Amino acid sequence: MKIVPHVLGGLLAMVGMLTSVPAAWAQEPKSTALAKQLSAALDGAKLDSIAVRDPAAPDVFHAALYFSGAQLLVVSAKYPAPDYLVARLAKKEYRDVYLDVNGAAVPNSKTFIQDSAADGLKAKSGDGQAADVYEVANKQTVFDGEPKKQKLSEQDYQKAFAEADDKYAQILTALLSQIKKTS
Repeated sequence: MKIVPHVLGGLLAMVGMLTSVPAAWAQEPKSTALAKQLSAALDGAKLDSIAVRDPAAPDVFHAALYFSGAQLLVVSAKYPAPDYLVARLAKKEYRDVYLDVNGAAVPNSKTFIQDSAADGLKAKSGDGQAADVYEVANKQTVFDGEPKKQKLSEQDYQKAFAEADDKYAQILTALLSQIKKTS
């Protein structure tokens, strides 16, 4: 009978460990609230794009193309002629900045994010919803909840998602600061 408390204690500890991993993973991504704020701000300002120079790196630019209620396409990269983009930003030519950064970034400096519902990155796409995609330096990760299809372990997939979410949150924060200046 003395074994029962030890076995029960061990089982409870194991259950606690197993439930804590999914609970931590189920935590809302950092980018969720920021993407929703940016979408609302773009809708409110009647804009379909926004761009900003990275405050921490003067040769890096962030830009977003927005399809209201449907999708955010976000790019961040070093640009070979930063003064050219600074002039475009001054004229609020955000769509042109997006196109320039997306099309002519310094090789291997580009981060590209497809936020399929303009609601932040999701580790697993919902029923009938397109997966979010994160691409950095020409390496793409599709967040469809199926890491094996991409030859990733669950741990590597979760790590890739966490990194993508951190980067996306950083970019969204900069874009939000820009749109607040233009409003």
